[in-house]
Amino acid sequence: MTAIPSSDVKHQTLLITCGAIAREIVAILSQNALDSMKVECLPAHLHNTPQLIPEAVRTKIQGSRDKFQRIIVLYADCGTGGKLDEVLEEEGVERIAGAHCYEVFAGSQAFADIMDTEVGTFFLTDFLAQHFERLVWKGLGLDKHPRLLDIYFSNYTRLLYLAQSDNPQLCRKAEQAAEKLGLRFEIRYTGYAGFENFLTSI
Repeated sequence: MTAIPSSDVKHQTLLITCGAIAREIVAILSQNALDSMKVECLPAHLHNTPQLIPEAVRTKIQGSRDKFQRIIVLYADCGTGGKLDEVLEEEGVERIAGAHCYEVFAGSQAFADIMDTEVGTFFLTDFLAQHFERLVWKGLGLDKHPRLLDIYFSNYTRLLYLAQSDNPQLCRKAEQAAEKLGLRFEIRYTGYAGFENFLTSI
């Protein structure tokens, strides 16, 4: 991302987000003419090591504080067990509500209903469908140790693709991921949902 001179951004809001939702956040800003907001991303592979997210976010906050009037974090808790909230309280920065991006995309009530219906649900978003092989299959070591499949996914019964776009290619990738994991495939179109609602409200 091209560096922006601090004199140009003093009046702007920085959005710190996960690389896994960067495309969606940029699209939301463009479609809603939210020109005063700028996006900076942390690597998507932090999904596999959520314990590293809090300090990575802290570093980004501290390195950006002098350049922006306001900083907002577009991570949910994302498996940090409340550690991200501890960092954000110390830094005086707010974040979007939710346990993870699946809840934000689906909506809190809809997500609760999904889990009440079938707790053994594995989720994909557009990004994760596109990068399933790299982030999930190889990221969890299933390419080298296929026996881990039964360990990691023994309690799952379906793969639910929360689709941000109507993209047949991504849908097929999500179906193939479900086949590979031995899970029943379902799809639910969410669009940008909670992320768009949050950003347009501020």
